[in-house]
Amino acid sequence: MSRDLGLVELLGADAVGPPGQRRFRLFARSESGSAIMWMEKMQLNELGLAIDRLLTQVTQGKILRVEARARQEGEEEEEIPLGMPADFPLIPDEEFQVAQLKLSYDFRRELIILMAVPLEIIMETGQELRGRVREDRAVTLSFTQAQAQALTSMITRVVAAGRPVCPFCHMPLEEGPHMCEKQNGHRQIIQLLEEDDDDDDEREEEGD
Repeated sequence: MSRDLGLVELLGADAVGPPGQRRFRLFARSESGSAIMWMEKMQLNELGLAIDRLLTQVTQGKILRVEARARQEGEEEEEIPLGMPADFPLIPDEEFQVAQLKLSYDFRRELIILMAVPLEIIMETGQELRGRVREDRAVTLSFTQAQAQALTSMITRVVAAGRPVCPFCHMPLEEGPHMCEKQNGHRQIIQLLEEDDDDDDEREEEGD
């Protein structure tokens, strides 16, 4: 059964484990429940980029990617806490490996909507492990533009804390040749979907 956390009061990203063996996750909490969503480093980084693009579109360029904005003279760097807070539930209501992420924007409420679809690992005797996408158990949450900015800053710091990131495409630099979208047009397949603004408008009109 799917779960809608609604507007979250807490939203963050971090990594656990030693360098080279880190596991990445999103964590969220609202009055309706809590969730930990595990994902690959590339998924997390691409989510941050997608949120940045969405913010730029809906604010007509007023909000840009954090690392591209020069700090003004006398302006102090904002301290954004990293890591899951101590009061986060030890056993969240939902915890899963992410198979797919879907990002959209609610223009009426001015909220960003994120849907995370779990990947279920199936183990059967005498057979190889296989995965199944569980859309019926998707977790949906919404958050403000301010929360989105804080989240992308966290993601940038979490990803940069491990292996270096390409300065052109902001993707992690792993061992071996780097296929950079900005330099050669190559783009790896990711499991992140963005809804068109037209689709959002049509759904809002239908719900009015």
